[in-house]
Amino acid sequence: MKELKRSSHLDPRSKHLRHLAINALEGGGRGHVGSTFSLIEIFRVLYDEVARFDPAEPHAPTRDRVLLSKGHGCIALYTVLADKGYFPLEILNTFCRFDSTLGGHPERGHVPGVEASTGSLGHGLSLAVGMAVAAKIRSQLHHVFVVVGDGELDEGSVWEAALAASHHGLDNLTMIVDFNGLQSYGPIHEIWGLEPLVDKFRSFGFSVSDVDGHDMEALMESLQLPNLTRGPRAVIARTIKGKGIWFAENEPSWHHKSRLTQGDIAQLREAVENA
Repeated sequence: MKELKRSSHLDPRSKHLRHLAINALEGGGRGHVGSTFSLIEIFRVLYDEVARFDPAEPHAPTRDRVLLSKGHGCIALYTVLADKGYFPLEILNTFCRFDSTLGGHPERGHVPGVEASTGSLGHGLSLAVGMAVAAKIRSQLHHVFVVVGDGELDEGSVWEAALAASHHGLDNLTMIVDFNGLQSYGPIHEIWGLEPLVDKFRSFGFSVSDVDGHDMEALMESLQLPNLTRGPRAVIARTIKGKGIWFAENEPSWHHKSRLTQGDIAQLREAVENA
């Protein structure tokens, strides 16, 4: 496993996005806290620096496609979509309410900017492969990005999709692994070890980068580097589950909270301010 230097502090933008995410957690009184905060920088760099999109035309044929396969981390995606203007920021406060468009997993057709309904783990890469193949058939030049979880890699369907991506030479496909080292039942290495993950994906025909998933510069470089192979790209983003919340970082009990009190919300906001 690659040793990565992690930045100890969050910059103002990462703090701002986390506060928006806390608005959603507060509105719903619940949510997947750990994955929300491990994903923020991944979506930040995709939407701030890499992907081509236009919130005024969310279905423009030329847009890049960004999929979240680990749908339970949807608050991070909703936060960045709202920040970019796909829908009003105030809607974040309605997360998981009965009459809200923002459910506990993202739904295409209900939330502007959401490319696929996901949450049944192991399906996102297959959907992304289909989109990338379709783009090749139609001679379209957009790129397909898909964010998957490390625990999700337990699913055999991910590896079948990886074989297909390589077989079809999908240089218009990038998979980003949110490798935070924890899944709902505990540490990845105890449940089903993935290492050496870089070697595994290389053996499947991917060009692979292994980076600190909270380092904007490293993420940007790995996503903007020219693909030196005629196949798909994988970015292993080493993240911290619950990043920026000192009492939730790498703490399995904060994977999901079904009831968040106002006291919990105040603690979350204080932690972000001091991160």
